[in-house]
Amino acid sequence: MSFLKNIFAKKESTINTYAEFWDWFQSNEQQFFEVVKQRKNIEKKFLNKIAPKLAELQEGFYYLTGMCNDTTAELILTPEGVVKNIAAVEELVKVAPKLTNWKFTALKSEIAIKNIQINMGDYVFGSENLSFYAIDHKLYPDEVDIVIVYHDYKEEDKALILNGTFVFIDNYLGELNSVTTIDNMIVISKEDAQETLIPIEKLKDYLIWREKEFVEKYSGHRYNTENDGYSSMEAELANGKPLIAIVNATLLEWESKASHPWIFNVSITFDGANNNGMPNSVTYELLNQLEDEIRVDLKDENGYLNIGRQTADGEREIYFACKDFRKPALIMNKLLQKYDGKLNIDYEMYKDKYWQSFERFRLEK
Repeated sequence: MSFLKNIFAKKESTINTYAEFWDWFQSNEQQFFEVVKQRKNIEKKFLNKIAPKLAELQEGFYYLTGMCNDTTAELILTPEGVVKNIAAVEELVKVAPKLTNWKFTALKSEIAIKNIQINMGDYVFGSENLSFYAIDHKLYPDEVDIVIVYHDYKEEDKALILNGTFVFIDNYLGELNSVTTIDNMIVISKEDAQETLIPIEKLKDYLIWREKEFVEKYSGHRYNTENDGYSSMEAELANGKPLIAIVNATLLEWESKASHPWIFNVSITFDGANNNGMPNSVTYELLNQLEDEIRVDLKDENGYLNIGRQTADGEREIYFACKDFRKPALIMNKLLQKYDGKLNIDYEMYKDKYWQSFERFRLEK
C-alpha cells in the first residue's frame, strides 16, 4: 500500500513567485528553525531544501543562516556580489512574512572591524595584517581604485589570499557598499606596495568621503537625448561577417559620463547562419520589439541613457548607461520571462564611470 502511495504522492508545486516561496517557507519554518537552533544537519535538513526553491525563482540567489539569539534564527539572502541580482534579493526579502522565530536579511551586513577575523587554510585576515592605499588617476579623477596590502602574502597561495581578503572586505564594508563604492580593487604583498600604507580600519571613512564628494559633484545631472546625433558604423569581423552598430555619437562626447556610472548590457543571441550572421525578418522584429520595451521603461530623463546597439555574428547587444542599477535589472527579469522561448537573452550590469567600454564607438577627431 505504501508503494502505491509513493507512486501517486502529490508532487510539490514549482515556485514561480516570491509569495509562493514565502508560503512554502512558512509551511516549513518551525522545522527549519529547530534545525538551525540545534545546529545539526543544517545543510541536509535546511540548506539543501531551500536551495532548489530559490533556484526555481531565479539563478544566483545564495544564503547564510545562524542564530541571532536563543529564540531567533536569521536567514541572509545574498547575490554574492553579482550586481544584477541585488535588486531581486532585496525585493524577495521586502515581501517576507513576519515570523516570531525568524529574521530575514537582504545582503550581508557590515560588521564592526574589531569583530572580524577570517580564517582560511593557514591564513588569518584581520586588521593586524591588512592595509590599503588609493591610486589617483588624473584622467579619471572619480575612479575609486583601491590597493589592499596583505602583510603575509605568498604568491603560491594567491587564490586563497585573494578570497580571504575579499571576504574580509565584504564583512567590513557590508556587501552593498563593497560592490558599489569601490570601482577597482587588487591585493598585493607588502613588498610590492608603492605608497604609504594606511590602516585598513580607515578604509570605510575614506570611501564615505569619496562617495559624498561624488554625489555632491554629480547630484541632479540629467541628460536629454532628444536632439542628439546618431552614427551608423559598419565593420568586418575576422571571419568575414559584417558588424553593424548604431550609437548616440553626441552622448559619447558628454563630459559628465561619470554621473551615469552603471552599464546595462543586454545580449541576445540568434541563429544567423543563413543570413551572414544577421537576423532574419522575424527575429529582427522581435529584437526591435524587445529594445522598444526596454526604452519605454528606461527613459533618459529618469537617468537611463541608451548609448546604442551592435549586431554581428548571431548576436545583438543593447547598451545603456544608468544612474542606478536596480530598475534595469528588475525590468529585465520580467522581460526574460516574457520572451522565454522566443529569444535567447542574457544581460549584465557593471560599473564603468568613464564609459571606457565604448571608446571603440567614438568618432576620431
